[in-house]
This record gives sequence, structure tokens and C-alpha cells, in this order.
Amino acid sequence: MKNKKKIKEFLKDKQVILLIAFILISIISVAALGIDEGLDLKGGSSIQLQLDEPVNSSTMKTVTTVLDKRLNLYGVSDVKVRESGDQRVIIEMAGKSPSEVERLIGNPGVFTAKIDNQTALTGNDVASVDSYKVEGETSWIVPFTLTTDGAKHFADVAKGKSGQKVVMYLDGKPIDNDPPSLSAELATGEPVTDLEVTGSEDTVQETQSKANTVYTVLKTGSLPVKVHVVGSNTISAELGQEFLEGTCIAGLLAILVISGIVYIRYRKPILVVPIMITSLSEVLIVLGVASLISWNIDLAAIAGLIASVGTGIDDQIIITDEVLTHQSDKSKHKHVRARMNVKNALFIIFASAGTLIAAMLPLTYIGFARGSSGIGTISGFAFTTILGVLIGVFITRPAYAKFIESFVA
Repeated sequence: MKNKKKIKEFLKDKQVILLIAFILISIISVAALGIDEGLDLKGGSSIQLQLDEPVNSSTMKTVTTVLDKRLNLYGVSDVKVRESGDQRVIIEMAGKSPSEVERLIGNPGVFTAKIDNQTALTGNDVASVDSYKVEGETSWIVPFTLTTDGAKHFADVAKGKSGQKVVMYLDGKPIDNDPPSLSAELATGEPVTDLEVTGSEDTVQETQSKANTVYTVLKTGSLPVKVHVVGSNTISAELGQEFLEGTCIAGLLAILVISGIVYIRYRKPILVVPIMITSLSEVLIVLGVASLISWNIDLAAIAGLIASVGTGIDDQIIITDEVLTHQSDKSKHKHVRARMNVKNALFIIFASAGTLIAAMLPLTYIGFARGSSGIGTISGFAFTTILGVLIGVFITRPAYAKFIESFVA
């Protein structure tokens, strides 16, 4: 009866309820959404770009930023754009073949619109772009808004030219083989800010692809220099899969070894299972969060996950030691002392977590500051470690402390 009462009280604790809720949410998330594997695990493509001429660091930064935005906006996941010298850019992306993105990144993306062979618009005149729309099966529209100066210039060029063809170009090639005619409303000479690019293709797939390409290029702007694809190859996921399998085997062995060490240290089988369950719960919740935010799990993330689990086991041992130190106390204040010891242990754990997070934040910043897509290998490791530590100190380790306080103290 006494044990049943303890179990009921334990399950009613808010920290335990929170842990159970996060575990259930994580299981549902992973089952429904899956886990996005990074380039290291899933494989993908590598494309080498050559710029027309050597550029300075500022121009190279613009090139990599525009390419990064284009690929992310186009829907390419886990893309890494990095410079190589002053005339080369290397792009790596997961789950995509080189042919799928070569046409998107191999051109500057210079947009112009001409009326009666006179330039009426350029990409610099575009203030904002709305999502493209597909009408029927083969026609598409990309609405966009002009800047104030752009609207005035378009109105000046269009004035009195009703019925003339408005030919829009992307990198010097007409976007639509049958361009629309200028309406009387646009030929009055009054500035109009809302315009659209239209086109039609032969198939549904071509329609979606062309509309998405035009939308992406207008949204991200043009490259400051022309680029050429000089090489591409497929990246095999074989090494990543071998590493993943090896990690799983090493993880199982680590669980057995840690279980043995915990048992030898405390001689209490009741402590082995909770420590392992707590650690596995941390891994599951981190994967659940990664699934919800579409975070790519790659080799760096796995390393960060291992690091956070390692700190978690250390913290659980600290909690256990703090409680068992006074277990021989037979006074009526035994449970009060145990509760105080748990609070002391949690204070130590929070302080340690704060120090670790402070050490990892600069590494996370490095990945953003370098401007590569995603957040890079170093910052990927740091981000996953921080995520695991936060989940540990706020969710799993307080629940473990409650278990120790309820069943061991």
C-alpha cells in the first residue's frame, strides 16, 4: 500500500507529468513527421561554381548569400554554400541531384522588362514579391510590387503605348514566348505599383518549376557577377550510414557499461533503470524537437546529442550522490534533508548547465557569422548540445530527482 501511494504521488508530480507529456509528443512527432537526415547521412549533391572573374570578400559574401537564399526558398533542405578562394563557390545539398538546381544557381538571375524595346523595369525596381499562383494546369502568375521610383519609370516608358507587348526577360531570355500586351490602364502615364509576371508551359511539372524559379529569383535578387557550373557530383551517404550504425552499436554498449558502473557504485538495481530511462528520454525528446522544427540530424548533431547525454548522466549521478550521502540518517527529518540535498544538486546542475551553454553560444554564433547555409558543422554541434542540456535541466533531470526523492531517499 505504501509503495502504491508513492507511485501515485510520483505520477502526480508536475515534473513527471511534463516529462511524460514531452515523451508522448516526441513519439507522435517522430512517427508522423519523421526525422530530417542531413547531408552526411542521407547523401546529396556537390556543385562547383566558377565566377566570371575574381571578386573581393564583400562581393563573394553577396554571391554566397543570394545563392543560399535562392536554394532555401526553392525548397532545398540542408544546403551548405561556401566560398573557395576568390573565384569559386562550392554548394552541397542533401537529397537533390545536381540537374535539379543547376539551372537555378548557374545564372545571375537578371530580370528586365521592355516595352517597344525600351527598358521599363529591372530587378532593382522590385520592392516585394508575392507567392506564385497557378491558373488551370499550365498558366502561372507571379505578382510583385514596384518601388516608388520603379513605378514612375515604368509609367514614363509605358505612357501612350497601349497594346504594345511587355516582354519580360530573365538573364536575357524571354520568360514567356507569348508576352502580354500593355493595357490601356497602364499606358496612362500614372504610376502603378502592383504588376505581375505571367507565363504558360507545356506540362504541369514545367509550370510549377518555371513559376517557382521566377518567384525565387525575383525574391532573392540577382547575383553581382555571372557564374558557371564547372563541376558536379553525387555525395554518397555510405560513410554516414556506417557512422550511424556504429554510433547505435556504441550507444548500446555504452548503456550496458554505464548500467554496470552504476550498479557497482551503488549496489542498487533500482537506480540503474531510471538513469537509463532518463537518458533515453532526453534523446527521444531532442529528436522530437528536431522533427517539429525540421532540424536536420547530421554527424555534428549526433555528436552534440552524445555530449548532452553524457552531461545528463553526470548530473544524475550528482543527484544520486547528494541523496545517498545522508541515507543512513534515521531521524524524522530524513526526507526533509533529502529534499534539501536534491535542491542543492539541482542548483549545481543548473550552474553547470549555464557554464556549458555560455561556452557553446560562441560556437553557434560562428556558424551564423560565417554566412553558410544551415548553421554549419561547428554550430550544429553546439546547437544540439545546448538543446539537449536545456531539455535535461528543465524536463528530464528534475523528474529523475523526484524519483530519487520518492523511492530512494
